[in-house]
Amino acid sequence: MSPDEQPHYFSSEEGDLSQIASAPRDAHWDAFGRSFTAKTDRGVFSYDHLDRGTAVLFSLVDPPQTEGTFLDLGCGWGPIALCLASLSPGAHVWAVDVNPRARGLVIRNRDIARASNIHVSSPEDVPAETRFDLIWSNPPIRIGKAALHKLLLRWLSRLTPNGAAWLVVQKNLGSDSLADWLETEGYLVQRIGSKKGFRVLVVKHA
Repeated sequence: MSPDEQPHYFSSEEGDLSQIASAPRDAHWDAFGRSFTAKTDRGVFSYDHLDRGTAVLFSLVDPPQTEGTFLDLGCGWGPIALCLASLSPGAHVWAVDVNPRARGLVIRNRDIARASNIHVSSPEDVPAETRFDLIWSNPPIRIGKAALHKLLLRWLSRLTPNGAAWLVVQKNLGSDSLADWLETEGYLVQRIGSKKGFRVLVVKHA
C-alpha cells in the first residue's frame, strides 16, 4: 500500500493518528496564474506535495464565480479551499474533512493566508440548511464503493438548483463507472477532460 492509500487519512479518530509522528513541511504549487504555499504534515493525504489529481482538477476546472457558498469536500490540508478563497474572496468556502489533523492544518493555512472566508468543519458540523453553489473535490475513492456512493449522495443532494460539483477521479479506479452510476441516480454528468490518468466530471441536478 502506497502512502496515498493509507486508511488513516480517512479516519475521524485521533487515536488513528497518535502513532504518526508530526513532520511539518511546506507545499508549493501554481494554479490559475497564482502561486500558493501551505503547511502540510504526515497523517494527511499527499502530505508533502500537491497531489496529481488535484493538479489535474486545477488545470481543467472553470474558475469559480466571484460569490456564493462553495465546498471543498475531503479538503486534506486545504489546497482546493485555499484556491477557492483566493479566487473568490466574496464567497463562503467550507473546507470539510473527517481527519482532525487535516482540519487543523487548514485552519493554520487559512490564518497564514488571511483567508477569513474559509470555514473549516467536520462533516457532521456543517449546518443542515447549508447549500452549495459549487463543489470542488478529489473524492476519497479508496474508502470503498459503498462508502463513496453514500458520501457523494449526501453532499451532491446539497447542491443549489443551479449548482455544480467538479470531481477528479482516477480513470483506472473507476471514473467512468462512477459517472454512469451518478447518472442512474438522476444527476447530469459531463466528462470534461482527462489528463495524467485522471478524469474530471461535472455533476449537476437534472
